[in-house]
Amino acid sequence: MFRGLDVSGSALTAQRLRMDLISSNIANASTTRSRVQDGESIPYRRQLAVFEPSKTFQTALNNSMKSQIGSGVRVSRIIEDQSPWKLVYDPNHPDAIRDVNSPQYGYVRMPNVDIATEMVDLISATRAYEANVTALNAYKSMALKALEIGR
Repeated sequence: MFRGLDVSGSALTAQRLRMDLISSNIANASTTRSRVQDGESIPYRRQLAVFEPSKTFQTALNNSMKSQIGSGVRVSRIIEDQSPWKLVYDPNHPDAIRDVNSPQYGYVRMPNVDIATEMVDLISATRAYEANVTALNAYKSMALKALEIGR
């Protein structure tokens, strides 16, 4: 009876995590030193949530005769966007490339975060969250009506 609540609840949790990642991406849009890799400080990389159904496909097939309701969603992993960093010419920046022989001399590697893309993703995640809240409230109303009928 409460599987509808579980489905909406799992979607709410997944979208909240997605919004948290987007917020982190926006907050780190100018972070040129996020961690050290191979002895060199590297800029922040955009993070993305990867969703998957809460149950495996085989489990869904086994249960298909019992119910037609979905099993919800979960974040299977968080990945880093491997698109190239932005290069900004600023020879006075402390993280500017100092190798005179490099064609990138004076450039600073900036995070691969595009604020406009992040804002679009944030609006999408917010709308998905709101839709799941609406579905959760509708399910709750139907359950209450069913209880009233049963009295």
